[in-house]
Amino acid sequence: MKIGIIGAGNMGGAIARGLVTSGHIAAADIRVSDKNQQTLSDIKAFNPEIDCVQSNLDCIREASLVILAVKPWFIESVANEIAHQLNYSNQMVLSIAAGIGMDQLKTFFPAQNDNAATLFRLIPNTAIDVLESFSCLTSWNATQDQENEILNLFNQMGKAMLVPESQLNAYMSLSSCGIAYAFRYIRAATEGGVEMGIYPEVAKEVVLQTLKGAVALLEQKGSHPEVEIDKVTTPGGITIKGLNAMEQSGFSAAVINGLKASHIKS
Repeated sequence: MKIGIIGAGNMGGAIARGLVTSGHIAAADIRVSDKNQQTLSDIKAFNPEIDCVQSNLDCIREASLVILAVKPWFIESVANEIAHQLNYSNQMVLSIAAGIGMDQLKTFFPAQNDNAATLFRLIPNTAIDVLESFSCLTSWNATQDQENEILNLFNQMGKAMLVPESQLNAYMSLSSCGIAYAFRYIRAATEGGVEMGIYPEVAKEVVLQTLKGAVALLEQKGSHPEVEIDKVTTPGGITIKGLNAMEQSGFSAAVINGLKASHIKS
């Protein structure tokens, strides 16, 4: 598979690096376009075999998968530029633009001689850079083989799941926005450690390892978080006091409200 990525910013660049790091796609089979030469230089510095161009039309040439990694407000103008040059019989289009639904994408990439485009929407998160993303995917006019091909591609960079488009925005809140919420918890816990007299870098290391352990327990045992919480909350103990203090400050409600606030209503 040859892949063209239009947009080499935070997410487009992360996808390019993730593809190469995964070993699933050769660097020479990836072409990236961006108007910013410094952004392209950064990609080249990562791997000089990635083909970097400033022309979007050059980017899509020979690509079997075209990834639109630009801001949502640029999607239509990019589509107007490239749609007439695409061959829908052997080129698929994948957009990572939040809030641009499949109905809009279908108007941006209209049928050619009764041949409809094969379209995907994908919501990854920035951990795709280190092969630990959760990516949710929905498709239109794709065969099962094509869906499996794209799922397999992004499973090389973490975990990918095919979901109904009606649920895509909810998954985006949990994962794409959710990684920021996880970072905010890490920052808060680290600051708490500092207040208790631990050096910042040490506190962060402790918090990160604690979260890794929590994730490993849930993944390996398949248990519910509350089951694991019960194991460390003895009656009258300090853990339950800490949990209750967090709940009195609105911990669970704050997390749920934050997720709901970031949920784009369809």
